[in-house]
Amino acid sequence: MLNIALFGPPGAGKGTQSQLIIEKYNLAYISTGDLLRQEIAEGSELGNRVKDIIQRGELVSDEIMVELIEKKIVSSTDSNGILFDGFPRTFVQAYILDGLLLKLNTSLSCMLSLEVPNDELITRLIERGKVSGRSDDTEDVIKRRLIEYENKTLPVKEYYKERNLYYAIDGVGPIPEIFERLTSQIELTLQKEWFNLVLSGHPGSGKGTQGKLLAQKFNLYYISTGALLRKEVSNKTEIGIKVKEKMAQGDLVPDEIVIPLIEQEMKHHDDVNGFIFKGFPRTVLQAYILDGLLRRMNMRVSCAVELRVPMLDLIRRLDKRGKGEKGRPYDQSAELIVHRLEEYEFKTKPTMELYRKQNKLLEVDATGSREEVIARLSAAVDAVMKKKR
Repeated sequence: MLNIALFGPPGAGKGTQSQLIIEKYNLAYISTGDLLRQEIAEGSELGNRVKDIIQRGELVSDEIMVELIEKKIVSSTDSNGILFDGFPRTFVQAYILDGLLLKLNTSLSCMLSLEVPNDELITRLIERGKVSGRSDDTEDVIKRRLIEYENKTLPVKEYYKERNLYYAIDGVGPIPEIFERLTSQIELTLQKEWFNLVLSGHPGSGKGTQGKLLAQKFNLYYISTGALLRKEVSNKTEIGIKVKEKMAQGDLVPDEIVIPLIEQEMKHHDDVNGFIFKGFPRTVLQAYILDGLLRRMNMRVSCAVELRVPMLDLIRRLDKRGKGEKGRPYDQSAELIVHRLEEYEFKTKPTMELYRKQNKLLEVDATGSREEVIARLSAAVDAVMKKKR
């Protein structure tokens, strides 16, 4: 579904552009004010409740607004998505909308904000007031309304900026030109399809080598939590000092340390088709954390790949690596090698089973030459990508 939140201050032209957008993309139109008036006019039970609230001079609660919006979405079965006009208006409503759309197995595609200088807005609203005869369309009142809009909506804008969903659109110029700017951004949003892959496998299965090759082939950004943490240790940062001993033993690093590193890395590399996560998640709890992190950025895990290698081969590989120049402390002891293999069996295997239940798990034979493995891996991933397209 194409779900758009259209924002803009009073006088920005949301009403005009909304009609053009819903006609072009066959979207259901949701304006909370219109929904309230419709329910009251129909005399429904919900409409009568709303009417009583308004007559008492009280604000309609978020609970009622969500009930109205959900009713409209569920009934709009013949549309390609939803255009939200002026909703969400608050930071809390932004969270509510995310939860509601998640319940309906969809999400917000983008927030488009019509940006118009205040001088232009004041001129437009004064002219509109002359035509409509509204007594409250005076310059002082208009300025207060614009200040109130800016103060209330700033947190909402920041909320969607953090999720890479916010797009400012120049709202000055002829109506067709503004519409073209809006549709250009909508088309880019439709083209952008993130592909996020979890790459897993026992220690020694070749995740690092294959992950980098796969990222290069499909224009994905490779994120290795181990590499991020080793960089912190090498730079002797506060984080590096905290995790050095755990890493030397091959133990899991606390989630509260890993998560910000991953999130920061993702925000700095948004010019790719998606991400490959190597070394995370390693537990079921981390899988839930990754889901939450991705949903904040309007993404999700596309598939998980487990590289399969016989246990004896894994031990031989790790022993050989431990004796080489690139050997790591946890590869240089049989006890630590066994400990890491057991960690995977007891903690990470259940995570792969979670992805299997979600029909997202691919198992790929990782024996043979590097070229043979990447050929099998690329074919499996390419098939998933084609299916999603």
